[in-house]
Amino acid sequence: MLSDLKDKRALVTGAAQGLGRAVAELFVARGARVLLTDIDGDLVAKTAADLGDAAHPLVSDVTSEADVAASVRACVDTLGGLDIAVNNAGIEIGKPLVEQTEEEFDRLMDINVKGVFFGIKHQTPALVASGGGAIVNMSSVAGLGGVPLLGSYCASKAAVLRLTETAAIELRAAGIRVNAVCPSFIQTEMVARLVNPFEGATGANFDDLVAVKQQRLGTPEEVAEMVAFLASDDARFVTGAHYTLDSGLTGSLL
Repeated sequence: MLSDLKDKRALVTGAAQGLGRAVAELFVARGARVLLTDIDGDLVAKTAADLGDAAHPLVSDVTSEADVAASVRACVDTLGGLDIAVNNAGIEIGKPLVEQTEEEFDRLMDINVKGVFFGIKHQTPALVASGGGAIVNMSSVAGLGGVPLLGSYCASKAAVLRLTETAAIELRAAGIRVNAVCPSFIQTEMVARLVNPFEGATGANFDDLVAVKQQRLGTPEEVAEMVAFLASDDARFVTGAHYTLDSGLTGSLL
């Protein structure tokens, strides 16, 4: 059975492209109305236009607490409330730890970790006002272990998992479920940007690595299906969990 999101009101961050767009697109297809937020105003407006009348764009910077709070207010004002929040916005740094600058590290942590923290903090009152709901945070298999060139990204995604688990415990009595999704290599702009740095630093062929470790790249649509399940009432007994989408990568010894 397809996860039913009919008449649900959702907020998705980083929704202009990649995983965020795929999530927003599936939510709309399943009957939800969605506020799409992104720092790229032109691109998020185009994405919302592509998705139709059920999608509404908003320029928002997840590193700004004021912006995040305003995005929740905009969701309530535009959609009449909030039932689902997907904290997806994120960036990567594809270079060795010793070559990263403090500014790069701080920006990554501000977006990937602080953005999720601000989201949970300001989404919670709106979800409570709706009688409960679901928060889905975008982590990564990189949050489960170290990956060359992605040390800061790994640290940020591990932090997202700990925030998810803690929020799930704290918000359970309020009827709010909090879960995380951990994709591996997916067909997104972010992964495409990592190919050349990875091959240059390791001497390994990226396509060969993917073929051995997970057979193929995953698709944004496959990740979106998991997010939709966790956001739906089908997952009403699921909270504090993280789901890997990696074709066995993290469990393989070969």
